[in-house]
Amino acid sequence: MARDNPSWGEERIANELLLKLGLRVSPRTIRKYMPKLPAVPPGRPRGDQRWATFLKNHARGIIACDFCVAVTATFRILYVLVVMEHASRRLIQLNATVHPTDAWTLQQLREAIPSDHEYRFIIHDHDAIFSAELDASLTRLGLKVITTPRRSPQANSLCERLIGTLRRECLDWIIPLSEGHLRKVLTSWMAHYNRGRPHSSLGPGVPEPRSGDPQIKPCGHHIPVGHQVVARPVLGGLHHEYGLQSLAA
Repeated sequence: MARDNPSWGEERIANELLLKLGLRVSPRTIRKYMPKLPAVPPGRPRGDQRWATFLKNHARGIIACDFCVAVTATFRILYVLVVMEHASRRLIQLNATVHPTDAWTLQQLREAIPSDHEYRFIIHDHDAIFSAELDASLTRLGLKVITTPRRSPQANSLCERLIGTLRRECLDWIIPLSEGHLRKVLTSWMAHYNRGRPHSSLGPGVPEPRSGDPQIKPCGHHIPVGHQVVARPVLGGLHHEYGLQSLAA
Protein backbone atom coordinates (compact mmCIF):
# COMPACT_ATOMS: atom_id res chain seq x y z
CA MET A 1 0.00 0.00 0.00
CA ALA A 2 2.85 2.41 0.80
CA ARG A 3 4.50 1.79 -2.58
CA ASP A 4 1.23 2.16 -4.49
CA ASN A 5 0.23 5.32 -2.61
CA PRO A 6 3.28 7.50 -1.91
CA SER A 7 1.22 10.16 -0.11
CA TRP A 8 -0.20 7.71 2.47
CA GLY A 9 1.19 7.66 6.01
CA GLU A 10 1.08 4.93 8.62
CA GLU A 11 -2.23 6.14 10.08
CA ARG A 12 -3.93 6.05 6.68
CA ILE A 13 -2.64 2.57 5.96
CA ALA A 14 -3.67 1.34 9.43
CA ASN A 15 -7.20 2.66 8.87
CA GLU A 16 -7.35 1.10 5.41
CA LEU A 17 -6.31 -2.29 6.81
CA LEU A 18 -8.84 -2.09 9.62
CA LEU A 19 -11.88 -0.83 7.68
CA LYS A 20 -11.36 -2.64 4.39
CA LEU A 21 -9.54 -5.85 5.33
CA GLY A 22 -10.40 -6.28 9.01
CA LEU A 23 -6.72 -6.32 10.04
CA ARG A 24 -5.82 -4.43 13.21
CA VAL A 25 -2.19 -3.29 12.96
CA SER A 26 -0.51 -0.60 15.00
CA PRO A 27 0.61 2.49 13.02
CA ARG A 28 3.99 2.16 14.76
CA THR A 29 4.35 -1.35 13.36
CA ILE A 30 3.40 -0.13 9.90
CA ARG A 31 5.95 2.70 10.11
CA LYS A 32 8.64 0.13 10.94
CA TYR A 33 8.07 -1.76 7.68
CA MET A 34 7.28 1.12 5.35
CA PRO A 35 9.85 1.59 2.55
CA LYS A 36 12.36 4.33 3.20
CA LEU A 37 11.92 7.27 0.84
CA PRO A 38 15.06 8.73 -0.73
CA ALA A 39 16.31 11.93 0.79
CA VAL A 40 15.15 15.08 -1.01
CA PRO A 41 18.00 17.41 -2.01
CA PRO A 42 17.88 20.85 -0.36
CA GLY A 43 15.90 23.43 -2.27
CA ARG A 44 13.61 20.90 -3.97
CA PRO A 45 9.98 20.39 -2.96
CA ARG A 46 9.07 17.13 -1.27
CA GLY A 47 6.40 16.37 -3.87
CA ASP A 48 3.99 13.99 -2.13
CA GLN A 49 2.25 13.30 -5.44
CA ARG A 50 4.78 12.77 -8.18
CA TRP A 51 4.23 14.26 -11.61
CA ALA A 52 3.92 10.76 -13.07
CA THR A 53 1.21 9.99 -10.51
CA PHE A 54 -0.71 13.12 -11.45
CA LEU A 55 -0.55 12.22 -15.14
CA LYS A 56 -1.75 8.68 -14.44
CA ASN A 57 -4.60 9.75 -12.16
CA HIS A 58 -5.91 12.42 -14.57
CA ALA A 59 -4.98 10.81 -17.90
CA ARG A 60 -8.54 10.83 -19.25
CA GLY A 61 -8.82 14.57 -18.78
CA ILE A 62 -5.41 15.56 -20.18
CA ILE A 63 -4.40 16.62 -23.66
CA ALA A 64 -0.89 17.72 -24.61
CA CYS A 65 0.60 19.65 -27.52
CA ASP A 66 4.01 20.54 -28.88
CA PHE A 67 5.80 21.56 -32.07
CA CYS A 68 8.47 19.89 -34.17
CA VAL A 69 10.02 20.90 -37.48
CA ALA A 70 10.33 19.36 -40.94
CA VAL A 71 12.52 20.50 -43.86
CA THR A 72 11.28 20.47 -47.44
CA ALA A 73 13.24 19.55 -50.56
CA THR A 74 13.92 23.27 -51.09
CA PHE A 75 15.18 23.65 -47.47
CA ARG A 76 12.12 25.50 -46.19
CA ILE A 77 11.41 24.91 -42.51
CA LEU A 78 7.86 23.84 -41.71
CA TYR A 79 6.48 23.71 -38.18
CA VAL A 80 4.33 20.72 -37.22
CA LEU A 81 1.80 20.99 -34.38
CA VAL A 82 1.01 17.76 -32.52
CA VAL A 83 -2.00 17.48 -30.18
CA MET A 84 -2.79 14.22 -28.39
CA GLU A 85 -4.96 12.64 -25.70
CA HIS A 86 -3.07 11.14 -22.79
CA ALA A 87 -5.34 8.23 -21.91
CA SER A 88 -5.98 6.85 -25.41
CA ARG A 89 -2.73 8.09 -27.04
CA ARG A 90 -5.01 9.32 -29.85
CA LEU A 91 -3.78 12.08 -32.12
CA ILE A 92 -6.51 14.72 -32.26
CA GLN A 93 -4.67 17.25 -34.42
CA LEU A 94 -1.62 17.12 -36.69
CA ASN A 95 -0.98 20.05 -39.00
CA ALA A 96 1.88 22.08 -40.47
CA THR A 97 2.55 25.70 -41.35
CA VAL A 98 5.40 27.90 -42.50
CA HIS A 99 4.54 30.74 -40.11
CA PRO A 100 3.30 29.46 -36.74
CA THR A 101 1.51 32.12 -34.72
CA ASP A 102 -0.57 32.05 -31.58
CA ALA A 103 -3.69 32.77 -33.67
CA TRP A 104 -2.98 29.81 -35.98
CA THR A 105 -2.21 27.56 -33.03
CA LEU A 106 -5.40 28.58 -31.24
CA GLN A 107 -7.45 27.82 -34.36
CA GLN A 108 -5.90 24.35 -34.56
CA LEU A 109 -6.73 23.68 -30.92
CA ARG A 110 -10.30 24.89 -31.43
CA GLU A 111 -10.68 22.45 -34.31
CA ALA A 112 -9.24 19.63 -32.19
CA ILE A 113 -11.29 20.24 -29.03
CA PRO A 114 -15.05 19.68 -29.41
CA SER A 115 -17.50 21.97 -27.67
CA ASP A 116 -18.78 19.10 -25.48
CA HIS A 117 -15.30 17.93 -24.48
CA GLU A 118 -14.52 16.33 -21.12
CA TYR A 119 -10.89 17.42 -20.99
CA ARG A 120 -9.67 19.22 -17.87
CA PHE A 121 -6.01 20.02 -18.51
CA ILE A 122 -3.80 20.94 -21.45
CA ILE A 123 -0.01 20.68 -21.26
CA HIS A 124 2.44 22.71 -23.31
CA ASP A 125 5.92 24.21 -22.90
CA HIS A 126 7.22 27.79 -22.67
CA ASP A 127 7.37 28.36 -26.43
CA ALA A 128 6.51 31.96 -27.31
CA ILE A 129 3.76 30.69 -29.62
CA PHE A 130 1.77 29.71 -26.52
CA SER A 131 1.07 33.31 -25.56
CA ALA A 132 -0.91 34.64 -22.62
CA GLU A 133 -3.81 35.43 -24.98
CA LEU A 134 -3.82 31.83 -26.23
CA ASP A 135 -3.82 30.47 -22.68
CA ALA A 136 -6.68 32.81 -21.76
CA SER A 137 -8.70 31.51 -24.71
CA LEU A 138 -8.02 27.92 -23.65
CA THR A 139 -9.20 28.77 -20.15
CA ARG A 140 -12.46 30.05 -21.61
CA LEU A 141 -12.81 26.68 -23.34
CA GLY A 142 -12.88 25.06 -19.89
CA LEU A 143 -9.25 23.89 -19.74
CA LYS A 144 -6.64 24.46 -17.09
CA VAL A 145 -3.30 25.26 -18.74
CA ILE A 146 -0.24 23.51 -17.31
CA THR A 147 3.07 24.88 -18.54
CA THR A 148 5.99 22.48 -18.19
CA PRO A 149 9.24 23.64 -16.54
CA ARG A 150 11.94 24.97 -18.83
CA ARG A 151 14.41 22.43 -20.21
CA SER A 152 12.27 19.57 -18.90
CA PRO A 153 10.93 17.63 -21.92
CA GLN A 154 10.23 14.66 -19.64
CA ALA A 155 7.37 16.69 -18.12
CA ASN A 156 5.54 16.28 -21.45
CA SER A 157 6.97 12.83 -22.08
CA LEU A 158 4.02 11.25 -23.92
CA CYS A 159 3.85 14.03 -26.48
CA GLU A 160 7.64 14.04 -26.87
CA ARG A 161 7.57 10.28 -27.42
CA LEU A 162 4.83 10.68 -30.02
CA ILE A 163 6.93 13.26 -31.85
CA GLY A 164 9.83 10.78 -31.79
CA THR A 165 7.54 8.15 -33.32
CA LEU A 166 6.42 10.65 -35.95
CA ARG A 167 10.03 11.27 -36.90
CA ARG A 168 11.13 7.63 -36.92
CA GLU A 169 8.11 6.31 -38.80
CA CYS A 170 7.36 9.20 -41.14
CA LEU A 171 9.41 12.39 -41.34
CA ASP A 172 12.82 10.66 -41.39
CA TRP A 173 11.75 8.70 -44.49
CA ILE A 174 9.94 11.32 -46.55
CA ILE A 175 11.18 14.64 -47.91
CA PRO A 176 8.14 16.89 -48.37
CA LEU A 177 8.05 18.95 -51.54
CA SER A 178 5.83 21.68 -50.14
CA GLU A 179 3.58 22.61 -47.26
CA GLY A 180 0.61 21.01 -48.99
CA HIS A 181 2.54 17.80 -49.61
CA LEU A 182 3.55 17.59 -45.95
CA ARG A 183 -0.05 18.06 -44.84
CA LYS A 184 -1.17 15.14 -47.03
CA VAL A 185 1.59 12.97 -45.60
CA LEU A 186 0.65 13.92 -42.03
CA THR A 187 -3.03 13.23 -42.67
CA SER A 188 -2.23 9.75 -43.98
CA TRP A 189 0.13 8.94 -41.13
CA MET A 190 -2.32 10.27 -38.52
CA ALA A 191 -5.02 7.87 -39.76
CA HIS A 192 -2.50 5.00 -39.63
CA TYR A 193 -1.35 5.99 -36.13
CA ASN A 194 -4.88 6.25 -34.73
CA ARG A 195 -6.56 3.29 -36.43
CA GLY A 196 -3.94 0.91 -37.77
CA ARG A 197 -0.82 0.97 -35.61
CA PRO A 198 -0.75 -1.25 -32.48
CA HIS A 199 0.34 0.47 -29.26
CA SER A 200 1.96 -1.66 -26.55
CA SER A 201 0.84 0.77 -23.84
CA LEU A 202 -2.79 0.09 -24.74
CA GLY A 203 -2.69 -3.62 -24.18
CA PRO A 204 -1.73 -3.78 -27.17
CA GLY A 205 -4.51 -1.91 -28.91
CA VAL A 206 -5.21 0.99 -31.23
CA PRO A 207 -6.24 4.47 -30.03
CA GLU A 208 -9.28 4.69 -32.31
CA PRO A 209 -10.62 1.26 -33.31
CA ARG A 210 -12.70 1.20 -36.49
CA SER A 211 -16.34 0.57 -35.68
CA GLY A 212 -16.72 -1.95 -38.50
CA ASP A 213 -13.67 -4.04 -37.67
CA PRO A 214 -14.46 -7.56 -36.39
CA GLN A 215 -13.19 -8.61 -32.99
CA ILE A 216 -10.31 -10.99 -33.68
CA LYS A 217 -9.84 -13.75 -31.11
CA PRO A 218 -6.41 -15.36 -30.70
CA CYS A 219 -6.21 -18.72 -32.47
CA GLY A 220 -2.80 -19.96 -31.37
CA HIS A 221 -0.34 -20.27 -34.26
CA HIS A 222 -2.89 -20.78 -37.02
CA ILE A 223 -4.90 -18.41 -39.20
CA PRO A 224 -8.63 -18.98 -38.68
CA VAL A 225 -10.13 -21.41 -41.16
CA GLY A 226 -11.66 -19.70 -44.19
CA HIS A 227 -9.57 -16.55 -43.93
CA GLN A 228 -6.47 -15.11 -45.52
CA VAL A 229 -4.08 -12.32 -44.54
CA VAL A 230 -4.31 -9.11 -46.57
CA ALA A 231 -1.97 -6.12 -46.44
CA ARG A 232 -2.81 -2.50 -47.14
CA PRO A 233 0.10 -0.15 -47.93
CA VAL A 234 0.43 3.13 -46.04
CA LEU A 235 2.41 6.11 -47.33
CA GLY A 236 3.28 4.39 -50.58
CA GLY A 237 4.41 1.18 -48.90
CA LEU A 238 6.51 2.72 -46.13
CA HIS A 239 4.24 0.85 -43.70
CA HIS A 240 1.52 -1.76 -44.08
CA GLU A 241 -1.64 -2.57 -42.16
CA TYR A 242 -2.60 -6.23 -41.97
CA GLY A 243 -5.95 -7.88 -41.51
CA LEU A 244 -8.00 -10.99 -42.17
CA GLN A 245 -10.30 -11.43 -45.11
CA SER A 246 -12.79 -14.21 -45.69
CA LEU A 247 -11.97 -16.51 -48.57
CA ALA A 248 -14.46 -16.57 -51.43
CA ALA A 249 -16.66 -19.65 -51.41
